[in-house]
Amino acid sequence: MKQVTILVPAGNVNLSSVVGTFEILTEANEYWQKNGNTPGIEVRIAGVLAELKQNSRLYSLNPVDISTVRKHDLVIIPSISDPKGFAQLISNNKILIDWIKTQYKDGAEIASICTGAFLLAATGVLDRKTCSTHWQAENDFRALFPNIELQTDKLLIAGQGLYTNGGAFSFLNLVLMLVEKYFDRETAIYCSKVFQIDMGRNLQSPFAIFQPQKNHDDEVIIRAQSYIEQNVSEKISFENLASKLAVSRRNFDRRFIKATGNTPVEYMQRVKIEAAKSSLERDRKDIFEIMCDVGYSDERAFRDVFKKITGLSPTDYRARFNQESDFI
Repeated sequence: MKQVTILVPAGNVNLSSVVGTFEILTEANEYWQKNGNTPGIEVRIAGVLAELKQNSRLYSLNPVDISTVRKHDLVIIPSISDPKGFAQLISNNKILIDWIKTQYKDGAEIASICTGAFLLAATGVLDRKTCSTHWQAENDFRALFPNIELQTDKLLIAGQGLYTNGGAFSFLNLVLMLVEKYFDRETAIYCSKVFQIDMGRNLQSPFAIFQPQKNHDDEVIIRAQSYIEQNVSEKISFENLASKLAVSRRNFDRRFIKATGNTPVEYMQRVKIEAAKSSLERDRKDIFEIMCDVGYSDERAFRDVFKKITGLSPTDYRARFNQESDFI
């Protein structure tokens, strides 16, 4: 029987990622046994704190002491944050981070939910590997862990006994994947039906909102970013923009990438596509008109860039998010 531990770190723990994970895994185990099998897993909620108050003390968690548990086959880190930022979150959980690293070295698999990836990354086991986390935490993650390849477009990333997922309630898809691994496909399908979770989702990019990276001190690049954002409908020449800002094009590109993590062209594309997404969500304009509004004249190029960034075609995006779509 596999031993599964859902951790309770110090910080603002997303209770749904703890309780939801526990309920799905428990349901899977019960279904497995109803089909004539011996219990597949034993699930516990554990941590280094005797009690953790949440939501202005409205809720409390009373995890078992992790030091009393001898074996861990799978460790799950929930979504978590700290009002003082992720660096403080890591500082407050140094003991637990070391413990996670030790468990991985001893053969346990580790799964992180949403921003739980910050604690997993702090162990060092993700260095030079690929992972995902909530798209909203992308800039903070890249700043803290430049040696990790972050792919926030991906909903689930698995490899070498490590599992990471995107934001918020996408943890449900991660847990279904773990159910299939630790039980079987039939049990995962059963859980997807009981908890009404869509199986097969592999992207969080349709849900992402572009967040301009302006947490830097390069005033020239901030001016360039503002110009791009204020001229969405224009076809911008970066050669001319660099000249206006009194820097060479080569130096402009280098500084832009260093400050924002995007090339000027990528940044412009993301700004334009974010504007197009807003129009598709609220307007009745046809796609050709929206394309022109954001400065594209080539329909194929617009559709290709839109799908690359969102994972959906403009038509599919409108069908999913337009406010006038029918709800049945």
